[in-house]
Formats: sequence, structure tokens, C-alpha cells
Amino acid sequence: MSPPAAPEEATRSSSSLSNVRSSSDHSAERERGYLPIENYGMIGNMRTCAMVGTDGSVDFMCFPQFDSPSIFARILDQHKGGHYHVESLGETRQKQQYLPNSNILQTRFLSEEGVIHVTDFMPVPPSEARRKPLLPWLTRVVECKRGTSRVRIECFPAFDYARAKHTTEVMHGEKNSGSRNSDGSFSAPGASVVFKSDCGLTMDLRHVVYCSETTSGIDVTDPKVKCDSKQSVDVPEIEWHVEHREKMLGPGVWAEVVLKEGQRISMAFREQPKEKGGEGDPDMSNELMESLLKQTFNFWIKWIGKSKFTGRWREVVHRSALALKLMTFEPTGAVVAAPTFGIPESIGGERNWDYRYTWIRDSAFTIYALIRIGLTDEAEGFMSFIEGRCQELTDEGALQVMYTIDGAHELPEISLEHLEGYRGSQPVRIGNGAYQHLQLDIYGELMDSIYLYNKYRAPVSYDTWVQVRKLINYVCNNWMQQDMSIWEVRGMKKHFTYSKIMCWVALDRALRLSDKRSLPCPDRDRWLKTRDEIYEAVMTKGWSIKRQCFIQCFDDQENPCLDASVLIMPLSFFISPSDPRMISTLKQIMMPPEKGGLLANNLVYRYDRTLFDDGLDETKEGTFSMCTFWLVEALTRAGRQHPEFLERAIVMFEQMIAYGNHLDLFSEEIAGSGEMLGNFPQAFTHIAMMSAAFNLDRALSGGGSL
Repeated sequence: MSPPAAPEEATRSSSSLSNVRSSSDHSAERERGYLPIENYGMIGNMRTCAMVGTDGSVDFMCFPQFDSPSIFARILDQHKGGHYHVESLGETRQKQQYLPNSNILQTRFLSEEGVIHVTDFMPVPPSEARRKPLLPWLTRVVECKRGTSRVRIECFPAFDYARAKHTTEVMHGEKNSGSRNSDGSFSAPGASVVFKSDCGLTMDLRHVVYCSETTSGIDVTDPKVKCDSKQSVDVPEIEWHVEHREKMLGPGVWAEVVLKEGQRISMAFREQPKEKGGEGDPDMSNELMESLLKQTFNFWIKWIGKSKFTGRWREVVHRSALALKLMTFEPTGAVVAAPTFGIPESIGGERNWDYRYTWIRDSAFTIYALIRIGLTDEAEGFMSFIEGRCQELTDEGALQVMYTIDGAHELPEISLEHLEGYRGSQPVRIGNGAYQHLQLDIYGELMDSIYLYNKYRAPVSYDTWVQVRKLINYVCNNWMQQDMSIWEVRGMKKHFTYSKIMCWVALDRALRLSDKRSLPCPDRDRWLKTRDEIYEAVMTKGWSIKRQCFIQCFDDQENPCLDASVLIMPLSFFISPSDPRMISTLKQIMMPPEKGGLLANNLVYRYDRTLFDDGLDETKEGTFSMCTFWLVEALTRAGRQHPEFLERAIVMFEQMIAYGNHLDLFSEEIAGSGEMLGNFPQAFTHIAMMSAAFNLDRALSGGGSL
């Protein structure tokens, strides 16, 4: 089913294959209830996404949008959460990879008796002006590529975060309603299954069977091979069995079917259309399924083909870009921090947050990362989203820290007490109470993205500039306040150094933008004065004479706490990367934790928890992947004057990308055991990786200013 790569992408294709990792048997992991976080891949359509395990199980999907209630959430409760599992029975090895330069995921089950390919995707129509309607389907194609295999299919939805009851009905069509295709192959639709929930959502599962003498499959380039149309066809038939399982609020279905070489089953799980027969309700056919795959593959190839990045680690950078694109909510331009909720930052701990919303900070950094490699279209959508939010400022002229993907302001946080959580990690939270936080750093990240948008995409409008002036005046009035900053602490507010740095960035970028565009700036003198005041404050109150490094808070002079967030200083051009103070700070951070540093096994903790109470439990958290990439970039920038730092950066970067999973997807944190932790995949980590790769490649190529 894998289409051949274009000539210029041959390297990418071979890299994908070499990155495939296999497991002899995932059943043992399922017996313990949960797959490791790193065993999942992501598919989506810029509306929602699904997480597909290496064992062929969809264990997470919210529908119809990222922040909608879940339909499948076995990743958060092995008994109640719901799943959609396709697997080849018997002793098999599994390999999983994306089709080259796409977000189409393929899981292969290999045994001596036969080979099964499961190809998963959500259809995306072409991006032309006259677009075809988007079909919000979860599409799974199961085909036998060699020999014979028995396949088991299970679909057990759990609506509204496993809180709503549902009924299940198998709808039988006409028997033997299949037909010969022009190439001699045979197609036949099968019985559909309707799941009707109490929460108002009705889903159905449809399928069509295809039989051919060849195994070319749904291929986007190979010509059709003519079959003998006179030969009788052995058509596999799916017989759905309805089963009600303990702890679930409604029945699911399962079936087992033997597939022979050249046979495949294409399935579509979708919301049942209210109007039958329209553009959103096409007849289920093999031709339709082939067309959906081809147009989706072409969409992704065309999109990533716009990237201008041709340097080292191109494959990993492009995979991160593709992941970030999946986390973009296309209707509004918003970007989610991660597509999941409730996945713990420490097993058994309470740091289990909902990341399916739009943080101003994360979205701004996402746009920065995509602009950096020439993918500027997403910046247009994000600017539209921000302009909408700027029309809804508070009375003081402030933005919220985060919004829903539709731009709503309230995100009440509740706990789903009925779910046991990933490997028993409770509570499972939805909503996010941090939307009420004061986090002053967001204005710096936002202004940096606006500045880059103006530079690389299109000049900002006068109306946008008027809103920018309001935001900058708010920063001038409030930068000296205590806040909760980037780590969203649930304890007391403090004068976090990171927030002060980003307030400086906000003023600096606004002044630069005004100068470059000659935009009217009535408060220029005040902005200049405030920018300089912030700089002096950071260099005096944010610097510890005692430890000879920049520290987490202005309040910590007596007992200074080291914090990896200060690595943003050279990355944001606040300070020269080779400034003696920055070099001293880097050396402090690279000390092991037992000596007061933050580096263990070339991975970075975000702060010293022995010196800082963040208001949450005291369970040990993992290292922060984003912070490790920030350290790589800071060392890279300092390496121009200190070559030993550049050498260290190369080693750290190579080691860090090895902590990505078999698909080069990264989580928020990494446990001491190397296990992934936190919501997955996390946009912030992919952003930091892309920036580190871009700057490290430039340094190694002898490029100009970083």
C-alpha cells in the first residue's frame, strides 16, 4: 500500500524504513492493561485526531473536534475508555511507519503464514480553491499482502468520556450485492453497525470488501493489473457479533475474518449524516476509498513540499512539522498544545492536565517554527485567530493565557472520577484551570510571532497594530507584577525571571516593528524606558551573585533556584550567547542535580524541585524534552566562541532525538527509565526540536548570525 517516493524524497523513504521498530508480541503489554505512550502514532484531519497503537488499536479519539468528548479513550481506562482494534491473530511481529512525507499511518503484522497491512488515516480533501467537502471519517484499510491471515476487528465506543450510554445495532444490507470492477476485481459492501448514544451522537461503521488476484492494493501510482474476470471470486464476509462488556455503558461489536492474498476490507467510522445521499454521505465503494487515500496522500505531499529546509536532520524536522500541522485546528487557525488529555507527567501522580486547548505561548512558538522552514500559510490562520481574541481583551487590555480552539474564554476544570487513568494515574482532568492564571510571558511569545509574521508572511494591518499597542501598554503597566509564568505553577505567584525576559521581548519586538514599518507609536518613549527598566531588573534581580547564574525568580536571592527556562535568554536575543553571565549559567545548568544542576544523562529537568514548591504533589517528574532542546540551541549559539559547546550540542541533540518514538514523535517528558511521560505528542517539544535542528545545522554549515 506504500506509494513509491518521488526521486528527491528517496532518502526520506529509506530513512522511514530504517526507523521502523518491531515488537515480537504486544499482547504481554496489553495484559498489563496499557501500551507504553511511545507505542502510539497520530493521524488526523486538522479537526481532531486519533492515536493508533503499534498493536493496531485506536485507543484515543475525541469527536468531532480536538476538545470534544472522547469516543475512544482506552489509553485512560483499559476497561471503560473504549477502543477500535484491528489485529492479525497468532504469532506476529508488528512494524509501524508513516507513508513517506504524510500523516497516513501503516501498521504491518508479519508472520510465516501471511502479512497484513492496516492503513489508517483521516481523509483530507485537496487544498484547491474549489475544495471537495471534508469527510470527517476515521478510515482503516485492512489488506492481506501475502499468504493467509485471520484478522480480528473490535469496535467498542464509549461516548462522552465514557459517561453516556449507547445502543448498538447491526444493519444488514442485501446479500451478494457485490460487483465486478473493470479490471476484473470484485467489490462488495457489507453490513453496517450503528451506535446511538444518549448524548446525541450517532456513529456508524461501514465497510466494503475488495478482492483481486494481485496485491497491488490501494496504490497511488501503480497501473491496475487486469484479472481474469471469468474466475469465481472467494469473497470474505464480516459477521458482526454484538457484545456487552462489563464496566462499559453500551455494547460493541467484534468479528473475525480470514483474509487471503489480494483481499482487503476498507472501513469508515463516522457520524451518521442527518441527510442521506448528499455530498457528505457518498456510497461506500472501493473506488471511493481509493480516491480518499490518494487525495489525502497528495495533500500531505504537497504541503510538506513547501518546506525550504534542506539541512541535516531533515526527516526529523519534517516529521515534526507534519505533527504540528495535525495539531492545527484549520477552521480558526488555533493550535492545540497536544491532542490528548490526562496522560500523566509521573506515573501515579496528579499532574494529569488537559492540553487540547490553544495556549497563546505554544501557538506563537508553533508559528515561529513553521515560518522558520518556509511554511507560512499557518501564520495567516493564527493571525486571524489572534485578531479575533484582541477584540475581546479584558478591561485592563489583557489577553487570556489560553482559549478553546473556537476562541471561547472559559475552560472549567473538572475531574473524571470514573476513569482510572493511565496505569492508575488519577485524577483524569478535562478543562484547564490555568486559563484564569496571570502569565505575563505570553505577550513576548505573541509579539515575536507577530514580528516574524510581518517579516516573512505579510505586513500587519493598521488595525492589528492598534491592538498591539494596547497589549504593549498593558505590559508596561503590569510587567512588575508577580505571576505564574510558563510552568503554570499552582502555588503562589512570584517574580519569575522568564516572564520578565518575555515582557522585554514584547517591548523589543513592538519597537522594532514600529521602526521597520514606520508605524505610529505615541508611547515610544515610555516603551523604550520600560524595556530598559526590565533589562536592568533581570540583570540585577534575576542574577545570583551567590551561584553566578540566572535564577528562577527575583524572590530567590537567599536560596536561589536554578530554572531551565532562563535558556530562552540567548534564543530570544535578550543576551549574547557568549556573554560571561550566560556561559556561567550554562555551566551551572549542566551540573548534575545532586550538585545543584539540572542535567542528568544529557537530559534537562525544568527546575530544582528541592528548592521550589510548585503547589502540586511531590512525585518525581521526568526531564523536560523541550528544555533539553533549548539547552542544545543555547550551546549551539555559544559554540561560535566556545567550540567545545558546539561539540556537546551535537552529542546531546543526537541522543535526544533518539528519545523520540519509532515515528519520531516526542512527548512532554522522559522518565529516568527512558519512558515517555505526559501528553503526547507535545507541540512545544517538536517546536524546540525544529529550532535546535535549524540552528545546529546552520552552525555546522558555517552559516551567518544565529
